Amino acid sequence: MRSEHKAIMKARRRNIRLVVAYDGTAYHGFQRQTPPTAAIQNVLEEKLALVFGDVIELAAAGRTDAGVHAYGQVVNFFTDGTIPTDRIVRAANSLLPPDIVIREAAEVDRDFSARHSVSCKTYVYRIYQGETPDPFQRHYAWYIRRTLDLPAMQAAMRSLLGTHDFSSFRAAGGAPVSPVRTLYEAAVAQQGAMMELRFRASGFLYHMVRNLVGTLVNVGLGYMTPADFFAVLTACDRQQAGATAPACGLYFLEAEYAKICFSAADPDA
Repeated sequence: MRSEHKAIMKARRRNIRLVVAYDGTAYHGFQRQTPPTAAIQNVLEEKLALVFGDVIELAAAGRTDAGVHAYGQVVNFFTDGTIPTDRIVRAANSLLPPDIVIREAAEVDRDFSARHSVSCKTYVYRIYQGETPDPFQRHYAWYIRRTLDLPAMQAAMRSLLGTHDFSSFRAAGGAPVSPVRTLYEAAVAQQGAMMELRFRASGFLYHMVRNLVGTLVNVGLGYMTPADFFAVLTACDRQQAGATAPACGLYFLEAEYAKICFSAADPDA
């Protein structure tokens, strides 16, 4: 929500938490943009305003970039709207375009913030391999013609576990925050032509997952060894890492919260 409106928004009676899924292909990322540029937040706030009869300003767990998708983006907002919680999902989805869907709705404690209360986030990245591209995957996976070396990539990803300075995988232009993050899970698996990389961490830097994937693909192609990858990680130098992977293969899978207090007014609590 806009910082200048925070006090006004928090004076409202209800704090609503939503879980949102979206296909990011047609949008310029999640974060609100100046029309006519289309962003997920603009569309959600416009349609939710009709459902709740309020001006809506969302806070989100993550600000995904243009072309990035989500299975479990979490948002919250304050409202005086009286629609029962169990009717929010159907009412909102009847107004939203088919590439944005509300999956869950709940009324939560006033202190809950989708952005500030998050304890852990998970992203997945998909790579489609093969001699021939799949036209139906062009917006949903990075196409690489050569077969990637899965064991080498798995070995490289093991070095990511734990707490590290991820400056080597941080893009310019992000918020001025600490580059130290803790990765709880970094794994890669393959099913048929599709490879999926999974990252679960306390938080992520700007373009961090896409920069990690771009460098890991260099390992998979044999341009780097797992030892080389570890050297890039410890160098804390973006110039030593690989190119940024395309946005189309990235998905915000879920956000985790240490504690979510559901309001006593919520009939589903």
